[in-house]
This record gives sequence, C-alpha cells and structure tokens, in this order.
Amino acid sequence: MNTDVPNPWLRGYFPRPAARRRVVFFPHGGGAATFYRPLARELPYDVEGLVVQYPGREDRIGDPCCTDMPGLVEPLAKALAELDDKPVWYFGHSMGASVAHEVTRLLGAAGGTLPERLIVSGRPGPARQRPDDKHLDDERLWADVCLLGGTDERLLRMPGVREMTLPVLRADYRLLGTYRARPGRDLTVPVSVCYGAEDPEVDAQDAAAWAAVTSADTELVRFPGDHFYLRGAGRSELADWLTERLCRHTGHPGRNRG
Repeated sequence: MNTDVPNPWLRGYFPRPAARRRVVFFPHGGGAATFYRPLARELPYDVEGLVVQYPGREDRIGDPCCTDMPGLVEPLAKALAELDDKPVWYFGHSMGASVAHEVTRLLGAAGGTLPERLIVSGRPGPARQRPDDKHLDDERLWADVCLLGGTDERLLRMPGVREMTLPVLRADYRLLGTYRARPGRDLTVPVSVCYGAEDPEVDAQDAAAWAAVTSADTELVRFPGDHFYLRGAGRSELADWLTERLCRHTGHPGRNRG
C-alpha cells in the first residue's frame, strides 16, 4: 500500500518511505488520530507510524459514527488488508484494543496478512470484559470520561465542549457497552498486554486474561500511571519500551528516532 495516497481510515503524520515496518495505532473511545501523533513521532527512524481515524471526529466529522463493533471493524479490516508491503504491528488502547483484536481476527479468518504482533493496552481480556449501559445516561458517561483522564480538564470545562463531544462519546460507549467478544483462542500472533499500575479499569488479572485469545506467546507490561498512562511522561516510557521491543524483534541496534 502506498501510504502517500489518502485513505479515509489512516493518518500518517510522519511519512518514512524507507521504513522497514509499520505500527498502526487504534485510538480509545472518544479518541481521535491526533492524540497518537506524538507517540508515532517517537518511533524508531526505520518504523513508520500510522493512526486509525474513526468516523465522526476531526477530519471525518461529517461521517456517521459507528455504534456497533462489526460496523466499525469490517471496513477498517479491508483498509488495513492493503498494508501488505511491509510487516506491521498493531497497538490498540482501551476501546482500540478490542478494535485491533477484532480486526486481527477478521484478517485471520479471511486469510489476510496478519500483524507480526498485537499490542493491547488499557483493556481487560475478553473473558473479563463487562457490558454496561453508560451510553444511555449522559451524566454517567461524562463522569466516566472525566474520571479516566484522557482529556485535559481545562478543555472539559470549556463552554460547548460537552455538547460537541457527547455524540461521539455516546456512539463509542454504545459500541463498547453492547460488544461481546466471541470466546476462543483463534489468534496465532504474539500478544503484548500493557496497562497502568493505577488504572481503575484494568488490574493484573484483567490484563492476564488476554492470554486466552492466542496460541502464541503473551507478555504483560505494567507502566506507572492510570488508564491514560500513555500521556505526558508515560508516553516517553511507552515509546522507549516499544522502541526496545521493535529493535529486539529486528535485531536492529539503533534507537535513534526522527
């Protein structure tokens, strides 16, 4: 796939034509591609970062939001199936972890090109995921968004922000609240599971439950911080871990970024 050609599903903020592999980032619920721009920038110089842009936000604000998992992952899997010219890793945080998981399952079932590694972050394994109905109550939904800390508190207090963001949040929370992961160890790719030590949504047992989805190896990696440990100083620590993991996989000695 030529990533210079516009794709409604993918954003490449730092093109690296000579890259030897790619990392695709899948945003959290209510999140958009630009949140992951700093992390994509900090990848090794020979790794290109691409970020999924879900419908209904930023430059796709005119597209209707998806409110169920199949409606999101089926067209997304088709777009990602075109990334077959270089090895690719998937990194999904929170809702993005389930989206990346389901995309990998779809590609595997269709005989498509699978990621070399699936990294799931800030999300319990399928057996420990619980449905909820926060999408039916704006007050509960907004309280949950404020609690998890994915958005600057100053922004959340700005007039009009709540009204502007609630439609996207309702759609994403409905998608997650009604989603039921099909049980089964049907992946054949290794899985890395990242979580924050103070995350109120995910503990060590929740993270360990991801081992049930793959016949390959699983590793657990704990970072200091809460649900959004990948913000601020935590982002650099995550980027260091990801860089080390990529270099170890390829045998590349360098850790230079650009």
